[in-house]
Amino acid sequence: MMTFLKTILIVLLVYYGLKFLIKLVTPYLMRYISKKAGQQFEQFFGNTPDMNTQREKEGSITIDKNPQSNSRTSKKVGEYVEFEEVE
Repeated sequence: MMTFLKTILIVLLVYYGLKFLIKLVTPYLMRYISKKAGQQFEQFFGNTPDMNTQREKEGSITIDKNPQSNSRTSKKVGEYVEFEEVE
């Protein structure tokens, strides 16, 4: 009977001990994971926010204009369908 109580006590101590350790370690683990994810994000997308634009002299004006396309677009979107409301 005494060994059964010792076993139950050991199981409870291990359970609550692990629960306490997990509460201690979780913030550090989450911080590590978020730091690693941020590093991978920066590595994938690069550190500069806009890599395609070149540095221009301050105060200069640049106008980028898209050429007009000569393709004919139809204003007709679809065909008209009559319907009757049923009550």
